[in-house]
Amino acid sequence: MTQALRKPEPIVTVTEEAPDVSGAEFRRSVLAGLAAAPKTLEAKHFYDARGSKLFDAITELEEYYPTRAEAALLRHHAGAIADFVGAGASLIEFGSGSSVKTRILLDALPDLACYVPIDISGTHLKATAGALARDYAFPVVPLHADYTRDFALPERVPAAGRAGFFPGSTIGNFDRAAAVAFLQGARRLLGDGARFLVGADLQKDEDRLIAAYDDAEGVTATFNLNLLRRINRELDGTFDLAAFRHEARYDAQLGRIEMHLVSRRLQAATVAGQRFDFADGESIHTENSYKYTLESFADLARQGGWRVAAQWRDPEGLFSLHGLVAE
Repeated sequence: MTQALRKPEPIVTVTEEAPDVSGAEFRRSVLAGLAAAPKTLEAKHFYDARGSKLFDAITELEEYYPTRAEAALLRHHAGAIADFVGAGASLIEFGSGSSVKTRILLDALPDLACYVPIDISGTHLKATAGALARDYAFPVVPLHADYTRDFALPERVPAAGRAGFFPGSTIGNFDRAAAVAFLQGARRLLGDGARFLVGADLQKDEDRLIAAYDDAEGVTATFNLNLLRRINRELDGTFDLAAFRHEARYDAQLGRIEMHLVSRRLQAATVAGQRFDFADGESIHTENSYKYTLESFADLARQGGWRVAAQWRDPEGLFSLHGLVAE
């Protein structure tokens, strides 16, 4: 019997552009955030290995519409989006995660020069990049980095024909100034004439928004509380997770969903040897998710140095994808 030939297991090397993404910088960020008034923690720190898996579970929940809406958008407009990116481009994804939705786009772009997934979770990144390298013919060049800070792309990524991909409405996690700064940084990184696909959640009914960030199964609550678990593990924290509860709020004036960890009682916790006191009902603000209109996002893009060349929405009009061009 003739044995079928198997594709050789690809060798995927993760480039460590920012090896300190979870070390001393994490400590500095957490201590500064807990010392602030009001207390805050940066949302990028959600994504340790467990947090990344929990977020993947969130994207499959019935209440969490953004992933399904964006996937439907990508499938419905795959041809036009691929035409916008262009043949032979290098696709650079900011915050790649498990790259589930990205596969829809990759399937429509078989002739990419390379695909560069960038993620803050090195463990998650290596596993995802390995799976993609097995399934696609073009090179997969994973980069372990914090995309909110300045970094360089690996030398093997061509300087010409770069296209960025920033799905999932992650740009909604930034306030206005930070979103403009991110877009400007991406403009510098990708270069003149680059294309950039950016996903943005659209404004909608408050009840639907709250449900998406406070699901009935409590997966989002576990995801939020996992940040305290990570602090306990990596920074010698003493947080009692049972003494905090997850809360999602909608700020209509600012047009954003907020996630908080609310103290259930008067208490104190130490982190890296520093004590932090909490009043009953005091919260740690862990995430914002701004919602846009097509017009408000176009204005944001202009401030970031990009021209809007195309805009797509899913069939239900819940989510948007913006095709930007660097002038």
